[in-house]
Amino acid sequence: MKTINADICVIGAGSGGLSVAAGAAQLGARTVLIEKAKMGGDCLNYGCVPSKALIAASKQAHLMQSGDKFGIGSVIPDVDFAKVHDHVHSVIAAIEPNDSVERFEGLGVNVIQAPGRFIDARTIEAGGTLVKARRFVIATGSRAGILPIPGLDEVSYLTNETIFDNQALPEHLIIIGGGPIGMELAQAHRRLGAKVTVLEAFTVLAKDDPELTSVVIDQLKDDGIEIIEGAKISQVSEDASGISVSLDGRQSITGSHLLVAAGRIPNLEDLNLDAGGITYDKRGIQVDARLRTTNKRVFAIGDVAGGLQFTHVAGYHAGIVVRNALFKVPAKADHSCVPWVTYTDPELAHVGLTEAQAQEKFGAQIRVLKWSLDENDRAQAERDTRGFLKVVTDKKGRILGASIVGAKAGELIQPWVLAMSQKLKIGAFTSMITPYPTLGEISKRAAGAYYTPTLFSRRTRLVVRLLSKIG
Repeated sequence: MKTINADICVIGAGSGGLSVAAGAAQLGARTVLIEKAKMGGDCLNYGCVPSKALIAASKQAHLMQSGDKFGIGSVIPDVDFAKVHDHVHSVIAAIEPNDSVERFEGLGVNVIQAPGRFIDARTIEAGGTLVKARRFVIATGSRAGILPIPGLDEVSYLTNETIFDNQALPEHLIIIGGGPIGMELAQAHRRLGAKVTVLEAFTVLAKDDPELTSVVIDQLKDDGIEIIEGAKISQVSEDASGISVSLDGRQSITGSHLLVAAGRIPNLEDLNLDAGGITYDKRGIQVDARLRTTNKRVFAIGDVAGGLQFTHVAGYHAGIVVRNALFKVPAKADHSCVPWVTYTDPELAHVGLTEAQAQEKFGAQIRVLKWSLDENDRAQAERDTRGFLKVVTDKKGRILGASIVGAKAGELIQPWVLAMSQKLKIGAFTSMITPYPTLGEISKRAAGAYYTPTLFSRRTRLVVRLLSKIG
């Protein structure tokens, strides 16, 4: 059996694994990359890229029906879903070369396209080759979790790995799961013409501030999406009329397609982690602050390490690992300033603590600042004033968290991410000059509200009057 000696061996060619492999190879390390399926992983092939491409198509269809407010006649779009499918896959194809075997081999990475498994604490076998490395990185990601619902294994359901293969628009799409994936795909399909029902066992978009999610939920309902919260599914069945989902044995909903979008589970199977001396459970691989597993030669990053499951977190983890594994810098991961965005319309973005979390941690010491988009001139000009910015600080002006609901919220949250990561106080926003008219002005306006009680207080007015008498 062939043996390869390497400085670093990466299992998984998703966003995190590719970042580690590219960085290590370009730094001169002998690098092996193992991938059993598609290069680019879930994000490129089944997640971020295709979903955002589908959302872009649905946005265009929605805009065609929304011209009246500008004095432009609205039209009902003629949606050719087969061509929408082609659009989605052409976007994937445009990005694929960046993640391809050819590109990484060109960087000097030894790519093995086969499953990899640990033989011992310092050896992996993949495709008939033994890889011995100084350091290993597990970046195998996650997949859709399948709930133990009676009858589910007997019906033809979809997950994020199969829904983008549809070339015909679902007549009625039933979605199990009201998290970001479920709500994004619900709105996209509804705006392209499908009837959509969302079933959520608890509360939709429960991770975010309910004051902001209410804006999104109102829009989804206005779009015509049926949302059933507290749904207790007792049975799923399929016959000639379609797929039926029974709720509490009483209400039954029948649709043409069923999408399961109820959480993710880490890809741990077949890695033979026990042989590698690596501790794990159903949530993922156990890691320390430096992302090392119980085998200190092995790191785990991204979804497989549990915690926040975002592409940008995997990319952040990659940088931490490169510093630890190659430069011997004891870098630690800090997840306190990780942002996330739900790409519905309007978008929902967040970083740091929510108001409820800050209240629980700091009590009466917090201050809540808000600025509504209906007070923003650019939002008025574009006839889209849905949403607002909410910022939570302590009494000293330290930023504890920020949340935005509205158009371009994913872009607008980024200055707040920077401010929190660099430990800037709220005053940093009041002193910056923002171009007019932009949506970004809401950040400065909200920050200014922090000083309003002091600036326009009775005491300040007395000082101004005294100073006017002096000069």
